[in-house]
Amino acid sequence: MTTTAEPLTDGTAPVEQQGRMTHREVLSALSGMLLAMFVAFLSSTVVSNALPTIITDLHGTQSQYTWVVTATLLASTASTPIWGKLADLFSKKLLIQLSITIFIVGSMLAGLSQSVDTLIAWRVLQGLGLGGLQALVQIAMAAMISPRERGRYSGLLGSVMAVATVGGPLLGGLLVDTSWLGWRWCFYVGVPFAAVALLLLQKTLHLPVTKRDVRIDYLGAAFLTAGVSALLIWVTLAGDSFAWASPETALFLTGGVLAIVAFVVTELKAREPIVPLRLFRDRTTTLAIIASIAIGVAMFGSSVFLGQYLQISRGYSPTAAGLLTIPMVAGLLLSSTVSGILITKHGRWKRFLVAGSILVVIGFGLLGTIDHETNMVLLSAFLFVLGVGIGMTMQNLVLAVQNTVAATDLGAASSAVAFFRSLGGTIGVSVLGAVLATRVGDLIREGLAQVPGAAEAAAAGGGDVGLATFAEAPAPIRTLIAASYGDATGRIFLISAVLAVVAVVAIVLIREIALSTESGEERLQSERVDQTA
Repeated sequence: MTTTAEPLTDGTAPVEQQGRMTHREVLSALSGMLLAMFVAFLSSTVVSNALPTIITDLHGTQSQYTWVVTATLLASTASTPIWGKLADLFSKKLLIQLSITIFIVGSMLAGLSQSVDTLIAWRVLQGLGLGGLQALVQIAMAAMISPRERGRYSGLLGSVMAVATVGGPLLGGLLVDTSWLGWRWCFYVGVPFAAVALLLLQKTLHLPVTKRDVRIDYLGAAFLTAGVSALLIWVTLAGDSFAWASPETALFLTGGVLAIVAFVVTELKAREPIVPLRLFRDRTTTLAIIASIAIGVAMFGSSVFLGQYLQISRGYSPTAAGLLTIPMVAGLLLSSTVSGILITKHGRWKRFLVAGSILVVIGFGLLGTIDHETNMVLLSAFLFVLGVGIGMTMQNLVLAVQNTVAATDLGAASSAVAFFRSLGGTIGVSVLGAVLATRVGDLIREGLAQVPGAAEAAAAGGGDVGLATFAEAPAPIRTLIAASYGDATGRIFLISAVLAVVAVVAIVLIREIALSTESGEERLQSERVDQTA
C-alpha cells in the first residue's frame, strides 16, 4: 500500500503540510466549511416549523409527518460511515464539495414536490448530502487542528449551529407566513448558501490530497446500508402500516439482521473496512458511541415534535414557534463556546461531558411535565437547561474519540460517532413518533365523549380525527386535537429523559486522556515515520 500527499499546482506545499497552521490560516480554511455546516443545520431547522403547514397542505398523515424527517435521517445515517471512510482515502475537500452538490439537487427537487410521498423521496437525496457534510466537516477540522486547540474553534461551530437553529425556524416561519413565497422556499432557501460554500471551499481549503493504493469496501457498504435501512424502515412502519407482531416484521427483522451479520463478516476480512471493527476495542470510542446513540434518540426524537407542539397545541404561528426556541439555542451557544474555551485552556474535557449529560437528563425531565396549558416562561427555562446540556455534550463526544484513535482512523472514527448519533435520532423519531401518535389517538377517543358537540362533529366527518383533518375540522374537534397533542408531547420528553440516563452512565465510565497537541495531519506524518523506522 502506498500513500502520497500531493503538492499544489504551483509546486508549493499547502500550509497544512508546511507545519502547524496559524490562527488566521485556520479561520480562512474554516470559512467555507462553517458555511457548509450552516447549510446542513439550516436545511434541518428551516423545515421543522413548516412541517405542520406542509403536511396539512399536501393532506398528509401523522405517519407521513414523521417520515419527512425520518427519510433524511435514514439516508444521512446510512451514508455517514461511507463518507467517513472515503475521507481516509481521498480528497476531503472534493468530498465536501460533492456532498454539497448532492444536497443542492435534493433541495431543489424537494421544493417541487406535489405529494408527501414525492417529498419524502427527495428528502432521501437531501439526506445523502447532509450525511457527507455532517461527517466531513468535523473530519477536516480534525486534520487541521489539534484536539487541545480545537476547543477554541468549537465556539465558532456552536455559533453556526445557534444561528442556523434560531434562524432556520424563524426563516421557515416567515416563508410559510408569506403568501407569495410559501413552504416550498424552505427547501430552496439553502441553495444559494450552498453555492457560496462551494466557492469558498475552492478558494480557502487546501488540505493535502492523500492517495492510498487500496480498494473501497463496496460490499461492506452495501451490507451496512441494507441492514440499517431494513431495521429503520421496520421501526418506522411497525405499529402503523402493520402490527409489531406480523409477517412483515419477521421479514424486515430477518433481512436486516442477516445483512448486519454479513456486514460484520465482510469487515473482518476487508483490507480497508468501511467501519474498522478494531475501533470498538477502544474503551473511549465504544462508550462515546453508546452515549451518542442515547443522546441522538433523546435529542432528535423529541425536538422534532417541539414545533408541532407549539403550533398545533399552543396555536403559535410558525414564526412565533421559531422565536420560542431561542432559549434552547442560547443555552447551546453559551455552553459550547464557554466549554470549548475552558477545554483549550485547561486540557480537561470529561467534566464538561458529565455535567452536560446530566443537564440533558434534567432538561428532558422538566419538559416531561408540560401539557397544553404549560406556562411559556417555564417552558423557555426548561429549553434553556436542555440547550446548555446539549452544547456541552455533542461536540465534546467527537473530540474525545478523535483524541484517542490513530490518525489513519480519524475519518472512520468521527463518522462512526456521527453515524450512531444519527442512528439513535432516526430510531428516536420513529419510535417516539409512534408513541406520540398512539397517545394522541387515545386522548382524542377519550375526549370525544366529554367535549360537547365533538362526537357528533366527528361522526359527521366520517370519524377520521387527527392531524390530517385539523385544518378543516370544526372548532370542538380542533380544540380536542390541540389539547391531545399538548398533553401527549410531555410523554415523549419523559421517555427521552430516561434514555438520556444511558448517556450519563456511559460518559462517567469513559477514561479521560490528555488532549493531544498535534493536528491530525501532524499525527499522520508521525505515524508514517514510526512505521518506516
